[in-house]
Amino acid sequence: MINGATRLGPADRDPTALRLLTFSTLFPNAARPNHGVFVENRLRHLVASHPVTATVMAPVPFFPFRSARFGAWSEHARAPRRETRHGLVVHHPRYGTIPRFGMSVAPLLLYRAALVAARRLLAEGERFDLIDAHYLYPDGVAAEWLGRALGLPVVVTARGSDVSLLPSHALPRRMIQAMMRRVDGLIAVSAALRTAMIALGAAPERVTVLRNGVDTRLFRPLGRSAARAALGLTRPTLISVGLLIERKGHHRVIEAMASLPGFELLVVGEGPERPRLEALIARLGLTDRVRLLGARPHADLANCYAAADALVLASSREGWANVLLEAMACGTPVIAARIWGNPEVVQERAAGLIYDENTPLGIAAGVQALFADLPDRAATRAYAEHFSWDATSAGQFQLFNAILKR
Repeated sequence: MINGATRLGPADRDPTALRLLTFSTLFPNAARPNHGVFVENRLRHLVASHPVTATVMAPVPFFPFRSARFGAWSEHARAPRRETRHGLVVHHPRYGTIPRFGMSVAPLLLYRAALVAARRLLAEGERFDLIDAHYLYPDGVAAEWLGRALGLPVVVTARGSDVSLLPSHALPRRMIQAMMRRVDGLIAVSAALRTAMIALGAAPERVTVLRNGVDTRLFRPLGRSAARAALGLTRPTLISVGLLIERKGHHRVIEAMASLPGFELLVVGEGPERPRLEALIARLGLTDRVRLLGARPHADLANCYAAADALVLASSREGWANVLLEAMACGTPVIAARIWGNPEVVQERAAGLIYDENTPLGIAAGVQALFADLPDRAATRAYAEHFSWDATSAGQFQLFNAILKR
């Protein structure tokens, strides 16, 4: 099974299993259990379903103080050097950061720390066939250098803002373009992202689309009445899920509530925008209808989705938004902005709808249109069941083996 204790995968019985070194700064740890959980989920399903073993190297920035008064930086300090998560051994070497110059030198600092850690693992008897890296910059650039130093092929997965935002900076753009020419394979989590990568300079034949999936055992329809009662909900309820950062668009959803007097809104997530959102809620007089629930463990999100009538995703950028599939797998339809990836997820009325104008008024209009003809929750769940991880894991395994055979 994937939930709870991970079952033994085929790799536990097959000494010829494909041996991955999964490399990314986007990976959960004991201090930040929700950070990059989408990378962990994809890897867990691959290992559970195919003859693959994986060791994870998830570097974290060096910070000397563990006190909570230093905020997110102290979380880096509290991350263990090594841990086991769902049967996967995860290493967290530290890498340096330089204020004001961080973006320019991040790949080099990340690479140097990773090389030391990787050589230590090899000296201890670890062996790898391929580096499975996530996020083009700085992670993918550092991974490509690491692969050359160790003589290993490298596959890099693009996730969204590493294509839509980071290449707008001159030096990262050049380094991303050089990396895409040199790595052995590239993965895009949506067709729209693949198109953008090709426009950036990637060779079309080297970019494979492997969408994210959803764990339909973890995210499933639960007791709706009990979930609503636990949160004290009495009105039609919307939910907005994600880090409290500007690009996730929670502020737009909150502002839309001024035009939706009969609705309640739950915002699930934590981040630096919280004070701004609290002030916005107070200024608009929405304290009785909008609640910031803070961060919730990934496994507890199903109850939040079950309590809501619809999820609203008002992000300005996404590659492939996992929250859409998670909500739909719980039977909750979605209202999503027309940005990269979203139209590929929301293709039928059973799933919800895409709205065109990503403004508070556009969101309000989308909510009213959906609620004028709400899809049956069982139909929404059935739609989500087509997005299991099986095809993605099979595609990864096929791609990795094809690269190793070249």
